[in-house]
Amino acid sequence: MKTTFALLLPAVVAVGLLTGCGTRSTETRGTNPGHPGAAVGYAVGNTAGAVTGSVVGAVAAGAEGMADAVKAPFNNERRYVRKWRTETTSDGRTIQVPYEVEVDAHGREIVPKSN
Repeated sequence: MKTTFALLLPAVVAVGLLTGCGTRSTETRGTNPGHPGAAVGYAVGNTAGAVTGSVVGAVAAGAEGMADAVKAPFNNERRYVRKWRTETTSDGRTIQVPYEVEVDAHGREIVPKSN
């Protein structure tokens, strides 16, 4: 995930700098917004830009999701939590003994299946 972000960040910044802001006031447009042709053209251009941006975003998200799904089976990371139990020694003393339990990503114990 970090590698993907590190690779995409410069591209996103470059595209953002090259495209500029997506909104324009009516005073800065090169056409008269009162004419129907210019108004329709502006609306069509905005719609085409929004659709293109959504398609590109969907493709990028799909590629990132596919990459995460492909590498998920190869993740062999295990998480352990140390717990303590009280035991009494043969001479009568009470001591705390540590033991480790494997947990999932949410901290729930993974109990081995019994045959």
